[in-house]
Amino acid sequence: MRYISTRGKCPAQNFEQVLLTGLAPDGGLYIPEQVPQVSAEQLHAWKDLGYAELAFEIIRLYVADCMPEEDLRAIIDDTYAVFSHPEVAPLQQLGDNEYVLELFHGPTLAFKDFALQLLGRLLDYFLARRQKHVAILGATSGDTGSAALEGCRHCEWVDMYILYPHNRVSEVQRRQMTTVPGDNVNSIAIEGNFDDCQNIVKQAFADQGFLPAGYQLVAVNSINFSRIMAQIVYYFYAALKITGGEKPVSFSVPTGNFGDIYAGYLAKKMGLPVDRLIIATNKNDILHRFISSNQYNLGNLEPSLSPSMDIMVSSNFERFLFDLFEGNTEQVTAFVTGLGRNAQQVTDAQWQFAKDIFDSCRVDDDTTCNTISEVFAANGYLLDPHTATGVKAARVCCADNPNPVVCLATAHPAKFADAITRAGLKTPALPPHLADLMEREERMTVLPAELSAVTGYIKKTL
Repeated sequence: MRYISTRGKCPAQNFEQVLLTGLAPDGGLYIPEQVPQVSAEQLHAWKDLGYAELAFEIIRLYVADCMPEEDLRAIIDDTYAVFSHPEVAPLQQLGDNEYVLELFHGPTLAFKDFALQLLGRLLDYFLARRQKHVAILGATSGDTGSAALEGCRHCEWVDMYILYPHNRVSEVQRRQMTTVPGDNVNSIAIEGNFDDCQNIVKQAFADQGFLPAGYQLVAVNSINFSRIMAQIVYYFYAALKITGGEKPVSFSVPTGNFGDIYAGYLAKKMGLPVDRLIIATNKNDILHRFISSNQYNLGNLEPSLSPSMDIMVSSNFERFLFDLFEGNTEQVTAFVTGLGRNAQQVTDAQWQFAKDIFDSCRVDDDTTCNTISEVFAANGYLLDPHTATGVKAARVCCADNPNPVVCLATAHPAKFADAITRAGLKTPALPPHLADLMEREERMTVLPAELSAVTGYIKKTL
């Protein structure tokens, strides 16, 4: 298995190299040179596997010969043993053809745990083999930060620097980052929005001359393909549980940086019978505007009740653009780099290609709260605000579709008290392992949204 850059100006890499690099040197994102194919016979053989067993079967296709299979199996078993539910990703049924896939049973109560618990263990494995220290630099709109810190804090070969937008995440999300113990943990509040944080990270990766000799940066954002790889698994898991892989299933995905739904797109490319992939956005709706009207242009990034989706520049969209432009890396580069200057459009044929795969829906804060209230009244089931956008989008886009639709529940409702309260409901208590979160000592550094401020801080503390 080899990986190439979406911008086509660096050599192909193996999985280990991609894991330890994250962002390609030419500024692009790594994608598989060829997507592994899964036959109907393989799907049938996998339909009764437990989550960790299925994860091994899928992930080994992407890791290939970079590590012995017995080592990979042990790492995967260890990864999903820390999840609190025996099924790891249980399904809850809301209606005849409507399901919620609970992805919040990991240590930090968010879907990011599926990838970052694995990424931390893979990093430790490969870095120990190389006897090499690295600095993790990541940007988060809320959940990636805590999941990265929790997944990697025990790694003896890493120092971590996580950037998040100051005063633009929920209190629980902030405290999950700022209360993590360890001398190798640095939570940095940036005086700006998520796009500012992400831009600083990308600039730092482009010029790593500020690092001490021998160090390099490693990405934990979904720009690191290992994140996407791990998330492919739960699409297979859900579809196999519902239909045995014999009938199409649609997925509705709360979407900010496009990584989670891109994993669903790869599952479809691999051979999973996927009907529609529904992009659920909040009022920061650049992806919905592209799917609905072929307009891809920046707007003002606004805070919402679903802060993990408060993203305007969706990095992983570049991976899909590679297919949309049929591998033309010059077109990909021009589209992505031109975004800040003017609105981007594609040809009618290219737009139709996207629309044949994706639906989309914009869900504002009021509708989000109404959906939380309606589902609780009808089912006694409490949605977090991100999941509520997915449920609403599914009901809009699949109203007349007979196929099952799975809404990805990306976070636990206890993390978002403001939205739950505004919906007229009582916020549930945090699980026992986080019960004392509000009493834990916080450690953070507030910095301006400037590359030099961040690189200076890293240079001083690394």
